[in-house]
Amino acid sequence: MNFSIATQGHGDFINITDHVAAALKKAKIKDGVAVIFVSASTAALTALEFEDGLISDLKNIFEKIAPENFAYQHHQKWGDHNGAAHIWSALIGPDLSIPIEAGKLLLGTWHQIVLIDFDEKPRTREVIVKFIKA
Repeated sequence: MNFSIATQGHGDFINITDHVAAALKKAKIKDGVAVIFVSASTAALTALEFEDGLISDLKNIFEKIAPENFAYQHHQKWGDHNGAAHIWSALIGPDLSIPIEAGKLLLGTWHQIVLIDFDEKPRTREVIVKFIKA
């Protein structure tokens, strides 16, 4: 089951938990694993507390790890300016696995499934959700 998400880029954090839960309900899987993947090299998926302070903290940490205003080799190769986006995406990763029990995603109390788009411009991202039945 796939769905598309419009993003704003530049560290756009989007809570996609409801999308994944709706796909699970439609699939009628009771026990197993949800595998979620974003097919983009400048986007990532994670599970975290979807809260403004944490999002701001993460953006600050990303900027310290790989500053956006840096002369990345990637910029010279392709003529774009999203080298930091590729690094941030690689650090977080494009996929996430969540256990399923009794038809529910086994997320922690404060967990939400979050898509982060790091690219330098708005995009439409394709999210792929597969369920492995136990």
